[in-house]
Formats: sequence, C-alpha cells, structure tokens
Amino acid sequence: MAFDSLSEKLQNVFKSLRSKGRLTEDDVKAALKEVKMALLEADVNFKVVKQFVKSVQERAIGQNVMTGLNPGQMVIKIVNEEMVALMGSETTEIALRPGQETTVIMMAGLQGAGKTTTTAKIAGKLKQKGKKPLLVACDIYRPAAIEQLKINGKKQDVEVFAMGDKHKPVNIAKASLEYAAKNGFNAVIFDTAGRLHIDEEMMRELTEIKENTDVSQTILVVDAMTGQDAVNVAKSFDEKIGIDGVVLTKLDGDTRGGAALSIRAVTGKPILYVGMGEKLSDLEQFYPDRMASRILGMGDVLTLIEKAQEEIDEDAAREMEQRLRKAEFNFNDYLESMSQVKKLGGLGNILGMMPGMGMGVGKLPEIDEDAAEKNMARTEAIIYSMTPKERSNPALLNPGRKRRIANGAGVDISEVNRLVKSFEQMKKMMKQMPGMMGGKAGKRGRFKLPF
Repeated sequence: MAFDSLSEKLQNVFKSLRSKGRLTEDDVKAALKEVKMALLEADVNFKVVKQFVKSVQERAIGQNVMTGLNPGQMVIKIVNEEMVALMGSETTEIALRPGQETTVIMMAGLQGAGKTTTTAKIAGKLKQKGKKPLLVACDIYRPAAIEQLKINGKKQDVEVFAMGDKHKPVNIAKASLEYAAKNGFNAVIFDTAGRLHIDEEMMRELTEIKENTDVSQTILVVDAMTGQDAVNVAKSFDEKIGIDGVVLTKLDGDTRGGAALSIRAVTGKPILYVGMGEKLSDLEQFYPDRMASRILGMGDVLTLIEKAQEEIDEDAAREMEQRLRKAEFNFNDYLESMSQVKKLGGLGNILGMMPGMGMGVGKLPEIDEDAAEKNMARTEAIIYSMTPKERSNPALLNPGRKRRIANGAGVDISEVNRLVKSFEQMKKMMKQMPGMMGGKAGKRGRFKLPF
C-alpha cells in the first residue's frame, strides 16, 4: 500500500512525542527534522516539504503548544491539519454542467498510467450520479486501445463511440458530439492517446480537440508510482494545454506516494479521484482529510462505510444476519462472506482503513496479502468441490466425502478437515450470539457488537 513506509516513520516520530510529558523547542525541531526526512524519502517535492515543515514549526512553537496539557498530541493535530491543507482542504468533484446540458470531458495522460481504464471508471461514477455517459475512442495509435475501451464500456454498461483508427482524433471527437446530441447523452468522455513521454505531437492533438469541441473539463491521469515525475508531468500538461483536475492511479501499489502530497501544492490543481486497484469499481473520491488520516495511521472509517454501502447487497447481508442468529450458517454463506470481503478490496484494504491498524501498523502482525489470497482461493476450491447438498448441510461430510472433496480441490485431506473444524467452531460461537446480542437467551444490552 502506498505510504506504508512514510506512515510507519511518522508514527514512530509521533510515538516519541507522546512519550514526553513536556516538550522543548528542541524536541519539536528534532521531531520535525525526522518528519522532513520521511517526506523527502516518500518523494514529496522538496519545496513543498520545506514549506510544510516551516508552517508546522511556526504553529507548534508559536501557540503555547509546548506548555499545554498534551503537547505531543497538539503537534500531531497541527501536522494533520497542515497535511490536509497541503492536499487541498476541500474535496473537489468533476464540474458537471447543470440539468441536461452536455458535459464534455477530455482525458489525458502518458501511456501506461491507466488512462483508458480510468476513463471507464469515471463513466461508471457519472452513471451513478444519474448522468448518461458516452465513451469516445480517440486513441487511434495504441494497439487494442479501442477494443480495451469497448470491453470496459460493456462492463460498465456504457456505450462506446468508435470510428476505428483511420480518422483523425479531432474528427472522431466532433462526430461523437453530434451522435451524443441525437441520442440523449449528457456526458461525453474522450479517451485520448498517450505517449511514453510528453511530446509536441501529443500536445498539438489535445489542443486541436479542445479548440474544435466544447471541452468543459480536462482531466489528467498520472501514475502515483512514478513519484516526483508524476508532479512534473502534471505541471507540464497544465502549462501546455491546461488541466482542471488530476486522477492518481496505482495508489494501492508499492509506491512512495509523494505525488499525492505534492500535486496540489505544485500545480494548484485538485486531485479528483485515486485509483486503488485494477477493478472498475476501484476508484475513490479523493478526500484530503481522509487521506491525511490514513497517512498518519488514524484510519479512514468513512471511506470504508461508503465502500460497503456501494458494494454490499443490503438484502443479502440482512438475510445472512438472520441465518447467523438462527445458527443456520452454511458453506454457501461462507462463500458469500468471502465474496463481500473481496468486493471491499481484501483484508489488507479493510484493515488499512481501520484506526490504528492502517498504513505503517508497526509491531502489529503484518498481513501477507498474497498468502491470504491463496488461502482464500484454496478455501473456495474446497467449498466448490462439495455438492450443493453438502454445502447446505455440512453434517453430511463424512471421511469418504472429505477425501473426494480434497481430490477435487487438489489439496490434502488435512486442509478439508481444518476448514470443517474451523467452520464448526464458528457455528458453535454463533449459537451463543442471540444471548450475547440481547435476544431471548439473555438480557438485552449485556453485549454489544463493535459495529
């Protein structure tokens, strides 16, 4: 996860601040020196780091912080506030034209940044907001770019306008607007071509599209894994064609993540969304305050709740809860629960949003996400090797059936036994739940679930 290293280093600095009953000016300066090094190592722009540390130091030393009841906590609060300010303070959304007026969005970026996938992700977001989007294939150079957009458009149930690779991008863009006007589309998104580096031909093409169509928003897609280069790319695009906002992709990767802390300060342009995975649903609205919380290890419960509301079927969840209360939970429910975890981005992603268990969890046991994924896949293989009757009624699983299931899943029978045993232990625990939750078997309020 991006920011892992930065988060861990910052939390170590904060730990040392909290351990001191009183702080001296030297204590604050020493701590901020560590913060400065951590930010630079995360590839945050050095001018941004310099100004950030200066702002924190002025506030920390100038507000009687050191003589307060909890000076360490006050310094951390100031760091958090300055980090939010650095990333833009307020959440910025794509500016949509009112009513049924057509919003024309031009997507730009270098090749390999994930622009085509992001274009389809944004179409999905606009659809959720009640818009009728049209994707337009303006990348006539990259092999399979048009096909990739069509595949992603189909997954999002969004129409794709394409004229092949024999027409000029500007003519495709103009024709798509005529098509949109005739067919009631009120959001048109141009997926333009990227290059391996910024060149005059690409900029000329983008300028030509902007001059000949009514583009209302130009959105730049940059790869967070390129660190400081992402900031330089954003600055160059803004200077040459003008951009309205940025989407940071691959923020879930093994990246130092400094781009998220630098782009707004260097370009003055807001980060609109962050890409947190390959799936078309893995695009999160960028909230500066929530990102600061995640970086500082304070969690991001609001995003987790919103993601759960988007991804989890409420009726299915309610039905599963009823089955849990009645201890009717079976292997079909087990599969469904694993599916819900996957929709939320896996255990690592969920824990990353929990306060105190996020990035840089320090001494807490780390989750090997690859191993967790493999274990989940093995568990699914075992369950899918059962017959429908066995899944619905685990009591049928005798030694002979378990051997057949193990052979079908390609695992040792001990793994099947282990899964069945843990499942039975969980069911026993579920039988106690009505009393624990204040049902007939116990007094209400004796136990409360932590959510």
